[in-house]
Amino acid sequence: MNQAQQAIKQLIEQTEKSVIGQRHVVEALVIGLVANGHILLEGLPGTAKTRSVKSLANLLNTDFGRIQFTPDLLPSDVTGTEIYQDLDGKPQLHFQPGPIFNSIVLADEVNRAPAKVQAALLEAMAEGTITVGDTTHQLPELFMVLATQNPVEQEGTYPLPEAQMDRFMMKVTVEYPEDDAERDIIRLVRGEELGTEAARAQDEALGNIDADVVLEARRQLPHIAVSDLVERYIVALVMATRKPERYPDSNLVKWIEVGSSPRASIALDKCARAYAWLQGRDHVLPDDVRAMAPMVLGHRFTLTYDALADGINHLRIVEELLDHVEIG
Repeated sequence: MNQAQQAIKQLIEQTEKSVIGQRHVVEALVIGLVANGHILLEGLPGTAKTRSVKSLANLLNTDFGRIQFTPDLLPSDVTGTEIYQDLDGKPQLHFQPGPIFNSIVLADEVNRAPAKVQAALLEAMAEGTITVGDTTHQLPELFMVLATQNPVEQEGTYPLPEAQMDRFMMKVTVEYPEDDAERDIIRLVRGEELGTEAARAQDEALGNIDADVVLEARRQLPHIAVSDLVERYIVALVMATRKPERYPDSNLVKWIEVGSSPRASIALDKCARAYAWLQGRDHVLPDDVRAMAPMVLGHRFTLTYDALADGINHLRIVEELLDHVEIG
């Protein structure tokens, strides 16, 4: 295991100390960082979605920006705007960067703002730039959008369109913690209130991981080998969402209306390589693809009316895909 892998493992372990009972969320955030993708976190209130993102940014000692999405938010509140200034009697426009110009950006409750504001994220997520007026501004090299949304309270919200959902490399479901984890959360918060030695030690650990480690990890990722067998498996999984009739013994035809785009194949390849890299391997196994499939594919196809009527969700359909699509 090289230095970058050790540092990333340390990043996961340190983040878990302040985000209890959500290891899969922490791992997904780090995989998204390494794979240079953006993540949508979906979970009920109080499940440490915001805390996870802030802890990660603090540990990396990098710029963090939070945008609270509300119905009255304007696109310029996200991207920034040009401000009129009078310098030495000469009028000119000066660009004032918005919170999007940070390395890690939290778009909190992204479905609370209208489509015009949601669309302000698209250029940043796809191109790593922001265009205001006639000028295009470059975002930081280390840049990641982490958006959150509540799956239950939908009144007064603006659901993300399918095309924008597709821009997120992964969609991570954040569940309530189990009994023991809930107790540990109480103790952690109590310790933070009291300023215990453990809490102080945790604070001292923050910011001790260089953000350049993530960039080094990204440089190593293209060297992770992907065999023909794994490539065929990735393609077969994605094609099964587009041509479910290939699997007549499954419920895929009954459940899938519109399949996944080529972004799904690209994201699954990248995430599988990042997952293999985190395990200290230089090649991808089919199990790496299977491990990442629920988070990568779960938000990239449209359900039929029958699936919705039967209460079938996206993750159940991914399970069906993994059960019926053969490796090789």
